[in-house]
Amino acid sequence: MNPSRNWRKKYFNIMKLKKGDKVEVLMGKYRGKTGKILTVLNDRGMALVEGVNIYKKHQKAKRQGEKGEVVLVPRPLRAANLMLVCSNCGRPTRIGHKFEGDKKIRVCKKCSAAI
Repeated sequence: MNPSRNWRKKYFNIMKLKKGDKVEVLMGKYRGKTGKILTVLNDRGMALVEGVNIYKKHQKAKRQGEKGEVVLVPRPLRAANLMLVCSNCGRPTRIGHKFEGDKKIRVCKKCSAAI
């Protein structure tokens, strides 16, 4: 087995972003844009963000007599280029963890509010 593959699996399985989180893009063409996470691709370390990184896909006609069409398809972004936006203070922030009783919750590093 390839050792670089093992490293990837160990590294990318630790994703702090979840589906439904509001995130801001840090780098690239869509820098500064915010959107909601639609899907998290944990094994690849990527996430699909609503309204960001959208490309046109030319789709063939499925049946005879139908026309082909151009469909807008979101493509995934690397999780390292995304930062969670705190629902309390509204700023992009890093994520910390805290135990409340026996539950582990995510915490904003800037305002210490539960996310």
